[in-house]
Amino acid sequence: MNERATISIITATYNAADVLPELVASLRAQIDQDFEWVVADGASTDGTLELLRSIKDLNLKIVSQEDFGIYDALNRGVKASSGDYYLVVGADDGLYPEAISIYRESLKENTDFVTASVSFDGHVKAAGRGSAWRVGQFAYFSSHAVGVLIKRALHDKFGFYSRRYPIAADQLFLLAAVKGGATITVSRKVVGYFGTGGLSSYDLLGSITELYRVQVQVGHDVIGQTILCCARLGWYSLKLLRARGRPVAR
Repeated sequence: MNERATISIITATYNAADVLPELVASLRAQIDQDFEWVVADGASTDGTLELLRSIKDLNLKIVSQEDFGIYDALNRGVKASSGDYYLVVGADDGLYPEAISIYRESLKENTDFVTASVSFDGHVKAAGRGSAWRVGQFAYFSSHAVGVLIKRALHDKFGFYSRRYPIAADQLFLLAAVKGGATITVSRKVVGYFGTGGLSSYDLLGSITELYRVQVQVGHDVIGQTILCCARLGWYSLKLLRARGRPVAR
């Protein structure tokens, strides 16, 4: 175990005053309080900044300016962080009390990633949910938010989150790092939960098309990925028809 490794938690916010208190409570409840919390705010106007500035009992760093979306904010957060490793936690996510302890115990000196299980909508999501060809990052990680501790130095080799992918930049970075030889330690313990407010949770069409672009960019075969993308688009169309109450031809 790497006893000296330092950990940063990075949260991107924009007008998140309504959901932040639950996250703050989960950070205060951490058994291991040896972490830095970096909040990259997009110039909120709803009281988010005032709420954050009122917090005096956490090791909190706030960077606030207008940005170009969540990954631009996360890039600012990563650059402002001081930890050897960082964990992305959304404003509407939460960590269980042992989360930081679990991640720290799982660190090995040469480990690039630690992934743990997360709870979503009443179900536990673990790493290894299929092949990378089919499910992308979920072959290796439970989720980008809450579910993977990332060595900060990986960005020196594989770049930061690309603004060309407003939904799937995490997929591109994680898959490129794994393909480039990054190592992964897997913990089956559940470390927290993530909310449903993420862009990929409601922009399914965008998620499907961006995943296709990422998969092709990291080297998966174009023909196979095109077939898979078309199948997903067909599923998406079927879901829309059913949601609108229209009969589906059989």
